[in-house]
Amino acid sequence: MMAETATGILPDSDIHALVGSRGISINVPLAANQVQPASLDLRLGQTAYRVRASFLPGPDATVQEKLDHLGLHQIDLAQGAVLETGCVYIVPLLESLALPGDIAASANPKSSTGRLDIFTRVITDKARAFDQVEPGYDGPLYLEVSPRTFPIVVRTGSRLSQIRFRRGQTRLDDEALADLHASETLASGPARFIDGLALSIDLNGGKDGLVGYRGKRHTAVIDVDLPDAHEVLDFWEPLTRRGAAELVLDPDQFYILVSNEAVHVPPDYAAEMVAFDPLVGEFRVHYAGFFDPGFGHAAAGGHGSRAVLEVRSHEVPFILEHGQTIGRLVYERMAARPVVLYGSDLKSNYQAQGLKLSKHFKAP
Repeated sequence: MMAETATGILPDSDIHALVGSRGISINVPLAANQVQPASLDLRLGQTAYRVRASFLPGPDATVQEKLDHLGLHQIDLAQGAVLETGCVYIVPLLESLALPGDIAASANPKSSTGRLDIFTRVITDKARAFDQVEPGYDGPLYLEVSPRTFPIVVRTGSRLSQIRFRRGQTRLDDEALADLHASETLASGPARFIDGLALSIDLNGGKDGLVGYRGKRHTAVIDVDLPDAHEVLDFWEPLTRRGAAELVLDPDQFYILVSNEAVHVPPDYAAEMVAFDPLVGEFRVHYAGFFDPGFGHAAAGGHGSRAVLEVRSHEVPFILEHGQTIGRLVYERMAARPVVLYGSDLKSNYQAQGLKLSKHFKAP
């Protein structure tokens, strides 16, 4: 049973309890590994609605009412369909919610989704903000999907987003983070706490000089449900260090880079990368922000894992230099330790990672 008074991010056992009590309603049975240590993967439903523009329903409307007004056409996802770059789609999800009054939720793209530059946001009825679910929300969930660099193939059941459930105030302040770092070592090297754990960029590269990848334009489609299926060079331009350890971000280009620090999320905590921090530059970092309990944890096969960063510059070219602060990792307490940690037990794709593309691409 779910611990009624426990404050924090709900772990896998409590998510299963929410399913059992119909706080989370599902149209079809849960898929394998759909419940993660601190989140639930969300699945696309039967139909995608092509809309002319992104929208929020606001406090007086449902999403379906907006779709009736803004929808251009419907796409059947049952057998798979291509979603084109530059287009906006709204997809009803297979999961809906009837949350208790003390539980709220937030959503984020899955790691593999962010590494494919697929922009996704969860929308609820009468929502004033994306990716936020008010305590006690009772209603359907929808996903806005907009591929930015690569056209994609999706189908009913494809998992592009994930949702976390929380009770009460869960976030650690910098003093608490410093204490946790002293006992658990949250990052390699000197740790800096600036409203979260500050992370910097690695532009030195390894022995091969590789520092990152830039997405190519006008590529073939990527099937989001097929791992190890696509050739890297068909979709990515490898970036190697040449001279100074710096990189010029071109506006509206998509980059995969990596943090200079190896990071650690202890089993009793969860973390999230701040998506955009205007204090460090005019770019967005890390579409996929959730870091599960056990990420980089030695007992779960991690021994510290570097954070892969999905980066896009805004408006003007921007120069990144090695060691420059590029984002912040905020930590939250778990309501209880998960039954299964991120890592070897879950066959997690990105444990003990360095610079790494999504699971869809063949290993070099």
